[in-house]
Amino acid sequence: MSRLGTLGARLYRGEVGYDFVGKRKLWYGISILITITAIVGLAVRGLNMGIEFSGGAVFTTPNTKVSASDLRQTAEDASGGHTVVVQELGRGGLRIQISELGTKEALPVQENLAKELGVKTSKIDTQLVGPSWGEQIASKAWQGLAIFMVLVVIYLAIAFEWRMALAALIALIHDLTITVGVYALVGFEVTPGTVIGLLTILGYSLYDTVVVFDGLKEASKDLTKQTRFTYSEIANRSLNSTLVRSINTTIVALLPVGALLFIGGGLLGAGMLNDISLALFVGLAAGAYSSIFIATPLVADFKERDPKMKALAKRVKAKRAAAAKAEAAESSSDEEDAPDLEDAAAAPAGVVGQRRQPAARNRGRGRPSGKRR
Repeated sequence: MSRLGTLGARLYRGEVGYDFVGKRKLWYGISILITITAIVGLAVRGLNMGIEFSGGAVFTTPNTKVSASDLRQTAEDASGGHTVVVQELGRGGLRIQISELGTKEALPVQENLAKELGVKTSKIDTQLVGPSWGEQIASKAWQGLAIFMVLVVIYLAIAFEWRMALAALIALIHDLTITVGVYALVGFEVTPGTVIGLLTILGYSLYDTVVVFDGLKEASKDLTKQTRFTYSEIANRSLNSTLVRSINTTIVALLPVGALLFIGGGLLGAGMLNDISLALFVGLAAGAYSSIFIATPLVADFKERDPKMKALAKRVKAKRAAAAKAEAAESSSDEEDAPDLEDAAAAPAGVVGQRRQPAARNRGRGRPSGKRR
């Protein structure tokens, strides 16, 4: 068996473990810091909305040897300074995207691009997206996200309990905030692919959290009938038992997404992959973090406020105090018996192992003098 497999088996049996729940204040602090950074980035830089949401025009050119930078400059001059995004297509063509460009402004841009490429205007494929359509798409996306969140909370409340549902909801909002904040800081364009990526990572994060919660539900069954562990300790043991599984699942999921983002989008220049791959990469990493460091510690925090769990914690503490007191008394008794062992070592060989009687009790117990009556 590999080292990781051996470690996973030991974690599952509770032989080793890391106190994730006990150090929850540290994880809360890290998450708050990351979330604040994401919110500041979102407030300062904002999101770079694609034309599907803000409206605009998309021009697709045939196979050409003209550089993307030259076409970008041509499009900017023809559009009057609008934001221009140029992407290289696999067949050698270029995709020029200009946000907030109207129908009247699109025709001069098309003509200038055709002139720069040396082709007829009809060879430049033009697609216009109105701002009202983009607003409708954005509205539908937010509605779908809200419905998803509501259904998640209802399902978890029925399958587990409301505390777990609340913890999972906080973890999902945590993942969404970080992913959107990274998008704002990096400046990647928000497209329908981004929305698909966000919904995908929410499903993944929820799956990872439910796996941990399922183990916790099984481990905490009839918890109040014992006095060995508190709820937080059981939650930590359950989290450690699924730790290796969560790590393996996250690594396997991140490898292909990382290939899309860094190799496909970065090295090969397939920029259209960036919108969905960045959302998936950041969201998968944030989801794995939140399921381990946020969701389960939050459940433990909520449960420890329950009167039954408070009473259990007191009983566990009292039992451990009594056990420590008994161990201390036994240790003290062993120390008191140590001089008798030294005396036994100094006694003659025939006396070793016999209990020595006090001298006063030995008096008058010799053989009696005189005749027996």
